[in-house]
Amino acid sequence: MSYLDNYKLWLNSSAITEKERQELRDIADNDDEIKIRFSSGLTFGTAGLRGTMKTGMNAMNVYTVAQATQGLASLIHKEGRASDGVTIAYDSRNNSELFAKVAAEVLAAADIPVYIFDALRPTPELSFALRELGCVAGINITASHNPKQYNGYKAYWEDGAQLPPEHANTVYEEICKIDIFNDVKRVDFDTAVNDGKIKILGKEMDDLYLAQVKAQAVNPDAIKAVADELKIVYSPLHGAGHKLIPEVLGMVGLKHLYKVEAQFVIDGNFPTVEKPNPEYVEVFGIGIDIANKVGSNLVIATDPDADRVGVVARTKDGSFRTITGNQMGALLIDYIITAYEETNTMPPEPYVVKSIVSSELATKICEAHNVKMFNVLTGFKFIGEVIKNHEKLGHGDYIFGFEESYGYLKGTYARDKDAVVATMLICEMTAYYHAKGMTLYDALEKLYERYGFCCERNVEIYMEGVDGPARMAALLNGMRTAIPADLGGVKVVVFGDYKEQTFTDVASGEKTSTELPKSDVLSFKLENGDVVIVRPSGTEPKVKFYFMVSASDESTALSHIENYKKSLNI
Repeated sequence: MSYLDNYKLWLNSSAITEKERQELRDIADNDDEIKIRFSSGLTFGTAGLRGTMKTGMNAMNVYTVAQATQGLASLIHKEGRASDGVTIAYDSRNNSELFAKVAAEVLAAADIPVYIFDALRPTPELSFALRELGCVAGINITASHNPKQYNGYKAYWEDGAQLPPEHANTVYEEICKIDIFNDVKRVDFDTAVNDGKIKILGKEMDDLYLAQVKAQAVNPDAIKAVADELKIVYSPLHGAGHKLIPEVLGMVGLKHLYKVEAQFVIDGNFPTVEKPNPEYVEVFGIGIDIANKVGSNLVIATDPDADRVGVVARTKDGSFRTITGNQMGALLIDYIITAYEETNTMPPEPYVVKSIVSSELATKICEAHNVKMFNVLTGFKFIGEVIKNHEKLGHGDYIFGFEESYGYLKGTYARDKDAVVATMLICEMTAYYHAKGMTLYDALEKLYERYGFCCERNVEIYMEGVDGPARMAALLNGMRTAIPADLGGVKVVVFGDYKEQTFTDVASGEKTSTELPKSDVLSFKLENGDVVIVRPSGTEPKVKFYFMVSASDESTALSHIENYKKSLNI
């Protein structure tokens, strides 16, 4: 069917509401908007669904959520696992609770038991809960740190990680067979609760989850030792960290937690920020004002589903500066390893996992302490795969995993990044350095003194509109077919094409395997050791460039990055 046929099908369907019908009438003269909404449906992949909330096939709404859940139910029945059930959670975004209940109604109609939280919860608690309950799958309604017009649907499998590719493909194949209006079956939510088909989860699961989080402390007495002096400012950015993060910080002994009250208001419009993303320094403005008033050296913010955490720390001149995801990953690795060594509690076969686009400073730290480092593709499910494989083999002790995009996990109770445990560890680490008269920024500078200055920067190029995917593909394919000889005057010595699963020595042409799954990612290793990586975003219409540079100091590193950007015309 053409996009216009799809548009008319929806417009004339008796299944949609009059409000939705009027929304479609309002775009009758906007051919581009009709194309965006009706040329194709949302693609279901290992990251589930993500899109803007509006009426149409290529958007997040009750119909696309129900259709995706019907596809997931088909997978579960094919696997013979219906009786194991599915856990559902959701964040603070507009329509998240509605979409979660729609998903529950579809599963209940398919005779699959449902366990759904009574209110918004952190994403990692969903990962924990489905493992705790022995469920075959989980669903989380969230668009993480995307702008307010977005929502998303993350599907998890029994190990607590997001769906593996083979299962995601099965769900997508099933979705393609389903008529979005006629083939989706739902039961009334309240009726299903009364009938016992849907069970509500509450505080009892929170207590189990927080016990696991608290157990990840590497120096449980660090905060208590300076509790009378230590002051931390925290913001949940209107989201799911609002309850459990203050609770766990109280459990580990923090006395002086200053809440950014304006951002503790649960609101899917995120009224105090343009984007609820703790990667952006702008979201810390109110928190920094509070920190300056109370004399705190640290402001922490978590994203709406509480799986990512960002920090600004006070520097020597009294100002606050962002500690990036890469820097925080390196700080936490160094702190965790040091704490284990100081207390003689290092496990026998320690290993760390990071994504290929994350800082090599972390690798240097691990090498110095004889801790094994694994590199994986972007996506926390790949970190979960390393954990699962080691558990199957019966050896190896996972001590930490992180991605440069502000995602961290210590412990194996969950298989997704966890801002709750990360916030606890950041506060513990802050207390450790506070006792030494240092801020986190002082600790970071000490790392650079020890291992050399490392600098990472990301550049994003948005390619929105109907032709966005084609333009993104053309950009990467152009770089594949015409590999640059140099970037900024520095020779490219190794070209990596993760789609072809090969590294190519540019001088000799010799190819070696990436030893990783296929992914639309390109890498350029330069003669001076710097690395540039390019990949399309899996959740937004943009191409991301990652620059990982070593230099004598920050200004030199930044000048190298600017030269590389000029060579790439970005």
